[in-house]
Amino acid sequence: MSLVVIVMITSCTQQGESGELIGSGQKGSWFEPVPYGMTFVRRGSFRVGQSDEDPSRAINPTATISVDAFWMDDTEITNGEYRQFVNWVRDSMALELLYKANPDPTSPYAIFDPDGNYLGLDYKAKIDWQDTATLEPLFVPVNERFFNKREVDSRKLFFEYQWINYQKAAQRANAFNYATGKYDGGIKDRSDFIEREREHIYPDTLVWVRDFTYSYNEPWTMKYFWHPGFVDYPVVGVTWLQAKSFCQWRTKMQNNFYAGNGQATVQDYRLPTEYEWEYASRGGLQNSMYPWGGYYSRNQMGEFMANYKPMRGNYPEDGGLATMKVGSYPANDFGLYDMAGNVAEWTITAFDPLSTSLVSDLNSDYQYNAADSDPPAMKRKVIRGGSWKDVGYFIQTSSRTYEYQDSAKSFIGFRCVRSSFGNTF
Repeated sequence: MSLVVIVMITSCTQQGESGELIGSGQKGSWFEPVPYGMTFVRRGSFRVGQSDEDPSRAINPTATISVDAFWMDDTEITNGEYRQFVNWVRDSMALELLYKANPDPTSPYAIFDPDGNYLGLDYKAKIDWQDTATLEPLFVPVNERFFNKREVDSRKLFFEYQWINYQKAAQRANAFNYATGKYDGGIKDRSDFIEREREHIYPDTLVWVRDFTYSYNEPWTMKYFWHPGFVDYPVVGVTWLQAKSFCQWRTKMQNNFYAGNGQATVQDYRLPTEYEWEYASRGGLQNSMYPWGGYYSRNQMGEFMANYKPMRGNYPEDGGLATMKVGSYPANDFGLYDMAGNVAEWTITAFDPLSTSLVSDLNSDYQYNAADSDPPAMKRKVIRGGSWKDVGYFIQTSSRTYEYQDSAKSFIGFRCVRSSFGNTF
């Protein structure tokens, strides 16, 4: 009898009925698994800004800032990885066409509950590409076909997503008024903080011709994105808006996987802030001109440490003519490759010459969501790292420049980051 009493008392204590403050969550250590293809960048502080002379005479003040820990892709996003995104969008549009042609609970292209209610498309379903009549809207029109070849029309590939505008929600003028039970600032309800985007996602392969006057780069245009030889090369021809869409899709895929396995963990992939990017690029080294440290773009044996334009007209001097396979040069001390050269990289940060003196010194950032109607100056986004076509100044860790958010170039790519959850190592 005494044993039963002891068990009952223990059970009550575990349920929090002892009167003690025990919290509602599970106690103990929590370990975040390493995301595939990413490396951990520990929290820290660094001196942001120019580490050497500034030949462009730009105003780039220095400041000490602190950044939280995050995960970062160890290489730039490759053609193969971006193709996965393109293929998913293509397949999802095909599934939608096939389901709408026969919106019945017996459809193999959708998921239904036991009562026959539609739950969504079945992305694991096998697509019948031979159903030409149903899928015709997805293909290039007959009058535009080259040698009458039937192929998916890349102009029709769009990705739709939503995101929460926390900056808008945090404005005091838009706060929820508990006295009236309504939002201030003309906000109808929480849906006013939800932004909806629809973005064309296929890379602009013509950048190889457009970016260079009087050059024969047609082979790069025809082969770079799809040829197997370039699968591990960084994707280019992607705008800032398309890079953001990729991050949202990656978030969707990861969270759908966790939800399917009964896990509540929510991941959020995004573009890095320019200060996260610079901190990661320095690899824990303070005041270093390059990701590998030191003052020179070559090592002691005279070997180039990055893919850039080392000499006038002599692109292959460093080992590559244009882009190179990601990870062709040694990683920095954080385990990140190509933080200098290969392709410049989009950040989430809006460009302003004086932003360093405006932002907070904690998780610094400056963002502006430019609308299509905004003037071009409002659409400038910071790019970092320099590229295969840039001179040595642009591959320094502190160098910053910009491109317009709706522009695509043959020398700009990107990589993703993901905030860390409680790790301190």
